[in-house]
Amino acid sequence: MFAYIGCFTSQQRKAHGKGISVYRVEPSNASWTLVEVFETLPNPGFLALDNARGTLYASHGDGSEVSAHAIDRATGRLRALNRQPTQGDNAPHLTLDPTGSFVVVANGPGIAVYPIARDGSLAPASEILVPPGEAGPDRHEQEFGAHPHQVLFDPAGRFLVAPDKGVDRVHVYQLEPASGKLAPCDPPAVKSRYGAGPRHIAFHPAQPYAYLINELDFTVTTYEWDAERGRLTPRQVITTLPTTYTGDNTGAEIAVAPSGNFVYASNRGHDSIVVFAVDRANGTLEPVQWEATQGRRPRFFTLDPAGNLLYVANQDSDTIVTFRVNPASGMLAPTGQVLNTGTPSCIVFSDF
Repeated sequence: MFAYIGCFTSQQRKAHGKGISVYRVEPSNASWTLVEVFETLPNPGFLALDNARGTLYASHGDGSEVSAHAIDRATGRLRALNRQPTQGDNAPHLTLDPTGSFVVVANGPGIAVYPIARDGSLAPASEILVPPGEAGPDRHEQEFGAHPHQVLFDPAGRFLVAPDKGVDRVHVYQLEPASGKLAPCDPPAVKSRYGAGPRHIAFHPAQPYAYLINELDFTVTTYEWDAERGRLTPRQVITTLPTTYTGDNTGAEIAVAPSGNFVYASNRGHDSIVVFAVDRANGTLEPVQWEATQGRRPRFFTLDPAGNLLYVANQDSDTIVTFRVNPASGMLAPTGQVLNTGTPSCIVFSDF
């Protein structure tokens, strides 16, 4: 198995990364061995992997292009395929559609859709749009209005959900496969609290629930998800912080355990992962642990496919720290494994 780490690289972000770091991961002991650091466009901050084709796609912070790379399945090494303009200036996220026909990018002010060619390269955009909505109250983070921070398909692959940090909404679209165009659902969005700054969302693997981390007011919103209509209905808003903490903080990443019994979210400032237990009856959350990430500004984390390990990318500490997950309680314990890599912001694993 190979791990691909997107890293920030620019002086503007006070970064120490050099590109996309490629590691071979040994399944027997989970050790990581560096294969290469692939230099690409600046700030490959988020990655999406097409395992079927063996292709890696990258969105680039403070940049105006999206890039495609072929993977050598034997060595894990990368080769540049092509790049396409995003008509944006800061792309924080991208994803593949479930059919493997399109790459969808949160391009800065909006959303862009790119058909995928047979060799994995990206064709020119079939859709570029800016969602509607009034700018939120934060003069720094919401000054320019629309800024979807994530694009994610629901588990059934019918709807594209886009939390919009700039206008305090979560937009919902359908992707038309013949044209590569996006059609808004009815209603086209659900409103968040004023100034919440919706950032990332994760779906429950078996129940009709979705969990949204709000960056600016560091809360998690539980939604009931109508998979037939593409509709989010709020059920709960809960803080990601312990009541004793009074410092600055922003929310960052969120994930649901494969079992569906736990939800994890990261705090930048408190520098922790909060573990929530899921009430199976209604999907609501109850905190059970705050575990220090052993580093500063945990922008990203991910669970391994089995949900046994959780990897935290501490952006400002240049580390990836590994935690073991207790399957019964969901609680985290550090394994002692710390990987040093420059300004990590995303991790994806191959399964070929």
